[in-house]
Amino acid sequence: DRPDLEPPEKADGVSRRFVLTAGGVIAAAAVVGTIGRRMLADTANTLADRARLVLPVPAKPAPPIPPGTDLDVDGVTRFVTGNADFYRIDTALQVPRLTTADWSLRIHGMVDKEVRLSWADLLAMPMTERLVTLTCVSNEVGGDLIGNAKWLGVPMKEVLELAGVRPGADMLLSTSSDGWTCGTPVSAVTDGRDALLAIGMNGEPLPIEHGYPIRQVIPGLYGYVSATKWVVDWEITKFSEAKAYWSTRGWSELGPIKLSSRIDRPANSTEHAPGEVVIAGTAWAQHTGIERVEVRIDDGPWQPAELATEYSVDTWRQWKFAWQATSGEHDVQCRAIDKKGNAQIEDNASPAPDGSTGLDGRTYTIT
Repeated sequence: DRPDLEPPEKADGVSRRFVLTAGGVIAAAAVVGTIGRRMLADTANTLADRARLVLPVPAKPAPPIPPGTDLDVDGVTRFVTGNADFYRIDTALQVPRLTTADWSLRIHGMVDKEVRLSWADLLAMPMTERLVTLTCVSNEVGGDLIGNAKWLGVPMKEVLELAGVRPGADMLLSTSSDGWTCGTPVSAVTDGRDALLAIGMNGEPLPIEHGYPIRQVIPGLYGYVSATKWVVDWEITKFSEAKAYWSTRGWSELGPIKLSSRIDRPANSTEHAPGEVVIAGTAWAQHTGIERVEVRIDDGPWQPAELATEYSVDTWRQWKFAWQATSGEHDVQCRAIDKKGNAQIEDNASPAPDGSTGLDGRTYTIT
């Protein structure tokens, strides 16, 4: 017997050790219950706040979507992605719950004057509405971590001008209410693109999961260096002096979106009758624009696909190709060419550290 271990004390057949353990479990359960009730209350407050919010009329509304932007081909992702279907990437187990009364934005660092913007201050500024396609750097070739929505917000450039950027600053380090950080080139905010502090998504206040009450939307950059949700802090600094969440984990700092395309239909490894088979999908070169999409059957030549009407250089573009299919098993690939004449990179690379490359492909059996 070990002398340092005393026998458990018995009380009505129940050990003292068990009583202590049970007491600890009960205490832990009480703490969890308190946290759970607080989370439910925060969620209820945020949902009520969102329900009361009436979005302002934009001073600069988005241009109307012209006919032909949606090719209306079965199986092709629609031009505008619904809020419920828009991709999400979260780093926290619990999505932040923030109300408009709670929110403010502090702008500091290499600025002429420090500014703290309240919700009322923000609503007093003219709003801009734009359609912008967002993409996650984790998107594999042919993946679905991409979406296109109509955003309403204040141009980030105008907000930044309230503080003034000092010479030499090249990084906007934004921080979410949950502490997540993101490093964005100042040039991407000030070069005239439609970078927005967005409060609306597809005609509604932002969903909680997409950053309610406010998030960043910046065309042309992967989300990890641009699309901060629940943003509450801007520090103007230098890339040589500050690091953001993902750049400390080996990902590149600037994150421009890579030219890519995807086959949406028909599904891979499906069988079809000989004759016309419509292959269709989407392509994107955000803030550059798609010039053309081409399709290759087996090892044959690249052939031009039919493009949908272009909406803007900041949105994706649908395409389709009418293939006269013959019997046998066939490999089909697509590639995009942007408006600068650059063809999609064909060499396969994984998303880390700056976005995937390669050609999306499908195999079809014609019987």
